[in-house]
Amino acid sequence: MSGPDLPRPRPGRLYRLAAGTVFAGMDLLRWRIEVEGLEHVPPVGGTVIVANHLSYVDFFTVGRAPYERLGRPMRLLGKASLFRTPVLGAVMRAAEHIPVERGAGAEALAAAVAALRRGELVGVLPEQTISESLELLEFKTGAVRMAQSAGSPVVPAVSWGTQRALPVYGPYRPALRLPVLVAYGPARTVPLDADPEVVTAGLRTEMADMLHRLQHRYVDGLPSGARWVPARLGGGAPTAEEAAARLADLQEQWRARLERRRARAARRGTAG
Repeated sequence: MSGPDLPRPRPGRLYRLAAGTVFAGMDLLRWRIEVEGLEHVPPVGGTVIVANHLSYVDFFTVGRAPYERLGRPMRLLGKASLFRTPVLGAVMRAAEHIPVERGAGAEALAAAVAALRRGELVGVLPEQTISESLELLEFKTGAVRMAQSAGSPVVPAVSWGTQRALPVYGPYRPALRLPVLVAYGPARTVPLDADPEVVTAGLRTEMADMLHRLQHRYVDGLPSGARWVPARLGGGAPTAEEAAARLADLQEQWRARLERRRARAARRGTAG
């Protein structure tokens, strides 16, 4: 299929409303968002954007340039629990984001592959949760596997700076005139015979290099002891080892919740 014939999915009304509201908030606070490498994002066709996860607004900082400059809304793979909240859940469903149940991602993978085949831009945060250490956590292979199945390219993306306004550790602050850097790397396809583990590991290495480059050219520097600076660079964020230990505890909690949900579903099925 030639380029002009590829589908160009458009954002719905609720997607435009939610994105416009968040972007207006960024503009009101006069965030200084600098973007590089947008030419690596294909203007049409199913594409997987793989991004790091520093704060609660990564989706918006990484998704803004493709949306505003290329007319491409990004469908996010997000925690299923978010879709069950009264207001946010309705918005996420209306925007056609894709829910992911922790420990049960087969349905989400199938939905993402279907979206890619429709020509959608699908955003994936392969670390699964916000990195308290501000270093890249281990990546899950889902992003690579969905791109491989759909025959779609993968584009790495990293951002730096948003953790100063909306960190996982709190407190939140307005962060007037916050500098935010966003970079996109070259797209690559995943051959059908490639090992997803190997491709994912290579992608993570490339994104770590991209992130380190952004950190070292950040306009506000890397102040010693600052909570928003990694311990590796003299900052006050938890070390990678401390963050890994906390993540292991969280993963155990997630597994326990998943087992409880499965047990409740089994009891309902028996009762029915």
